[in-house]
Parts: sequence; structure tokens; C-alpha cells
Amino acid sequence: MRTLTAVAHRGDPYRFPENTVPSVRSALARGADAVEIDVRLTRDGEPVLLHDDTLWRLWRHDVRLDAVTAAQLREMTAGGVPTLREALAASGSGRVMIDLPGATAESVRTVVGVVRECGARERTYYSAGPNTMLAVRAADRDAEIALTWTTLSPPRRVLIDAVAPAWLNYRFGLVGRELVDALHRDGLKVSAWTADTAPSMRRLLAAGVDAITTNRIGVLAAVRARFGR
Repeated sequence: MRTLTAVAHRGDPYRFPENTVPSVRSALARGADAVEIDVRLTRDGEPVLLHDDTLWRLWRHDVRLDAVTAAQLREMTAGGVPTLREALAASGSGRVMIDLPGATAESVRTVVGVVRECGARERTYYSAGPNTMLAVRAADRDAEIALTWTTLSPPRRVLIDAVAPAWLNYRFGLVGRELVDALHRDGLKVSAWTADTAPSMRRLLAAGVDAITTNRIGVLAAVRARFGR
């Protein structure tokens, strides 16, 4: 039986604000094998943890992240938005899944460089769509990649060969046993996001997925324990 990787979506967002150091630490303490974080760059090129392109939803500042420097961001959020370096330090030896919304080839190179500088290459993997993952592969030929795929039509072989993903990362509603078995036959692992209810988690476990990403890491840890995975 395959071991399930429990991935905490943006940390532990029902206990602490998403993409923050307390959220990352809480997720790992409550049973996450990996924490998914979103990384973008400030105006002066510092990788920080933020999903949205603006500070409005979480921090109530109606300004784009790429319009402020890292120092300004720290002041505006009282240090609430951590740098990637801080998040990697906070995760200790835990696995980190870096999602790269809105990335460019340049920003990908910056993020991959910081991961390398922090000595975190062996415990970090990357997730996003094809163009971004091609940029990751160009920046690090040995990077572990979870290629996000949003349709049941399979990626073309030429794309799989170019990206060389270890995982295909699907929205959880698309995933069933037939899909999982087909991808396993092709030597790919299957990750499903973002399942937040116990019935959805149980269905995915029964389908044989290799990883589940969730906002409710405590629920997933309990479901996984009952399945023995």
C-alpha cells in the first residue's frame, strides 16, 4: 500500500493566517508531511509568502505586492508576511511545496536560488502550471515538480518529457481510481487539492492517491490514521 503524503494548504489557515510562520509551524506540528506555500516577489525582488497579487484580502492594504519593497511590506504587515528564507527556516526539516502564482522566468530563478542558498533543495518541491514548471526545470534540472493539471485530458507526452514531473497535481473533484491507476502505470504520482471534508478525503484515499492537499490538516491526519496510510 502506498504511503499518503499529507500536505497542509498554506499552513494551518483555520488556526492561523495562511502563509505565515505560525501557520506553517502549526501545520507541521499537527501531522503535515509537507506545507504548501505561495511565493511571490516584492518590488525589490525578495521572495515572500503571499497567494494574492495584492495585500487587500489578508492585510487590508489596497496595494499590489510588486509595488512595495520588502522593508515596506514588513512595516505594513507588522512582519506578518514572512520571506521565503524565514519560512524555510521555520519549517525545520519539514517538506515544503512551493506554489508560484503569477511567476515569470526571472522570479522562478530567484526563488530556486533562495531555496538552494538555504540548503533546502532536497526537501522542497514546486507546483504550478506548465509554463512555470518549464521555468523551474530550466532553473534546476533536478528539481522535484508537481505539475498542476486542470482537465481530464492528459498532458501531451512532449510536455511530460520536458517538465519531467514526479507528480501530477489535480483538483480533487477530477480524481478517481481509473485516473490514478493510469498515471501510476506511467510512473507518475498523483496529488489532489484541496479536499477539506472527511468524505472527500476518504474517497481520494480509496482511489489510491499519493498526496492530498487540505486546509484542515487535523482532519486529514485523523482520516489517514484510520486508513493506515
